[in-house]
Amino acid sequence: MQSTEFQSFSQKQLILLSWWCEQSPFHTFDAVICDGAVRSGKTVCMSLSFVFWAFYRFSDQAFALCGKTVTGLRRNVVTPLLPLLRELGFECREQVSKNILELRKGGRTNRFYLFGGKDASSAALIQGMTLAGVMLDEAALMPRSFCEQAIARCSVEGSRLWFNCNPEHPAHWFYREWILKREQKNCLYLHFTMQDNPSLSEAMRERYKTLYSGAFYARFVEGKWVACEGLVYPFFDASYLYDVPKSFDRFIVSCDYGTVNPTSMGLWGHSGGHWYRIDEFYHSSKAKGFQMTDEEYYRSLCTLIGGRTVDCVIVDPSAASFIECIRRHGEFAVRRADNDVLGGIRQTSDALKSREIRICKTCPDIIREFSLYRWDESARYDAVKKENDHAMDDMRYFVATALKTTDDDFFVVACPRERR
Repeated sequence: MQSTEFQSFSQKQLILLSWWCEQSPFHTFDAVICDGAVRSGKTVCMSLSFVFWAFYRFSDQAFALCGKTVTGLRRNVVTPLLPLLRELGFECREQVSKNILELRKGGRTNRFYLFGGKDASSAALIQGMTLAGVMLDEAALMPRSFCEQAIARCSVEGSRLWFNCNPEHPAHWFYREWILKREQKNCLYLHFTMQDNPSLSEAMRERYKTLYSGAFYARFVEGKWVACEGLVYPFFDASYLYDVPKSFDRFIVSCDYGTVNPTSMGLWGHSGGHWYRIDEFYHSSKAKGFQMTDEEYYRSLCTLIGGRTVDCVIVDPSAASFIECIRRHGEFAVRRADNDVLGGIRQTSDALKSREIRICKTCPDIIREFSLYRWDESARYDAVKKENDHAMDDMRYFVATALKTTDDDFFVVACPRERR
């Protein structure tokens, strides 16, 4: 196995790695919060520091590693962490089916339980445990109920809390309740930028800067807790418009369904490693003066597809009657779209800027909506205005559902440890 080479650490990373040591001026804090830019080196350093502290203070205790999903936690935290720990002399034993990581070193053993805080119901999964410490990765993406339940489980004397996240809206509960109140909660606060990661080259820093714009640039590159305002995709201009390629190897249709509101369908073709929106259907009953039935929409879908073979039709999950109509005809596979609005917008922004998806000049309705689709600046949290958003929504459904990496999420339910 190839050896892992450690880069030199930045001053901020060194503080994160050692803040709990008795010689550190920060050792009296009960928690540490790290926020800031993406790729700033905070996650790996926090993971290492969390394990080092656990073995410095405890043996035969339970700890929790938490992420939005267990799959994401494994990808972002566990997988990079294990080779480093093994090189440092830790014996690592994974019980994948139970989501338990057992670590041993220097005659000490500790257990780390993996949890996904995907929604409010996830809080029940960690309820009842007794923990010596918890690390919450992507804390701002987890529901407050889950985070607070995880915090409440840390009742072992000397237990501490570890939070890691990228910024969100400044009205977010984590920002208001923890970052702004860090002094009264006795938390060490470390704000990271890409400059705090010495292993990140200047070329990679520049690459990440090109991936984001607007509020997402301020959050993920500058590390600021800012509100979204203005256009949702402010970077979109004529340079993002393409001619229709001559050949395709796959096709998918995405659909945002409405009765009173407009219905938008997009035909996507895969060519040369990119997905092109090559044609579309758009019907506004208000503009046209008449409503269409499910059967009429289905015939329009067939016309849009023409004689092509499509992988599937991705449909707004709330459009139960239209989904059933497509299934009843039996010609096309149909999938309910992933409707995480903010996550989908982030994914779509990345896909547009990386040119993974491309808009063809033959699609005037989605081009028109790009210039009108705006954030709701009066909303307390991140929200888009529910107008001029129908082609925007069907594009987001396509990206979030068709381009999404499979997430076979599962959760651990803690059971009492068998005593020998």
